[in-house]
Amino acid sequence: MNKKKSILALLLLVPAPSIGVLSAMVWFPNSWMGMMLFALSKLWLFGFPVIWHRVVEHGSLSFSPARKGGLAMGVLSGMLISAAIVLAYVTLGPRMIDRSFLVRKMADIGLAPASTYASLAVYWIVINSVLEEYVWRWFVFRQCETVFKPAVAIGCAALFFTLHHFAALRVYCGLPAAVICSMGVFSGGALWSFMYRRYQSIWPGYLSHAIVDLCVFLVGAVMIFGGRAP
Repeated sequence: MNKKKSILALLLLVPAPSIGVLSAMVWFPNSWMGMMLFALSKLWLFGFPVIWHRVVEHGSLSFSPARKGGLAMGVLSGMLISAAIVLAYVTLGPRMIDRSFLVRKMADIGLAPASTYASLAVYWIVINSVLEEYVWRWFVFRQCETVFKPAVAIGCAALFFTLHHFAALRVYCGLPAAVICSMGVFSGGALWSFMYRRYQSIWPGYLSHAIVDLCVFLVGAVMIFGGRAP
């Protein structure tokens, strides 16, 4: 791939999810404008990579089969990261996360009902994790790898993956908790980029990512529904 084209692709894609999150949660909260910009950012995020790949790179599409293995590594890494998340929650969570504030924010965006929360969790684990691997590993990491050496490319792709997560976390958490959680997101993004480079498939990273998301939603359920905060 051409370096200049890869840089342009990154400039066109990477800001989109952060713009969507900031529009919906900070700039225009609880408004049609915020929801419209968020929806448009999602459409751009998931549609742009395949259009770019077909039109600009003249590439073909596939289901990214795991021909080099890596599925066991995906499961193992997901379990290890999940264990670290639980440990961090048990040791740091009560001191760094305002549970009452979190419960109120969940109610504000309509996630207070357990059924709605569970439906979102299923979507995030089964579908959104695949889409994120497709965007951030298959597309963004490959563009970074064209511009930078492999180690730098892994770090850049992980940083780009973290930006919109930090923006969202900052809405729900104080700065220290948002920074610590974002460090975890960065570490996961770096690991999944490394796995994509090694196995040339999104599926090992997806397995790891889905297990981690399951853990995050379970921890969230404990915080939100484990006895209502005042």
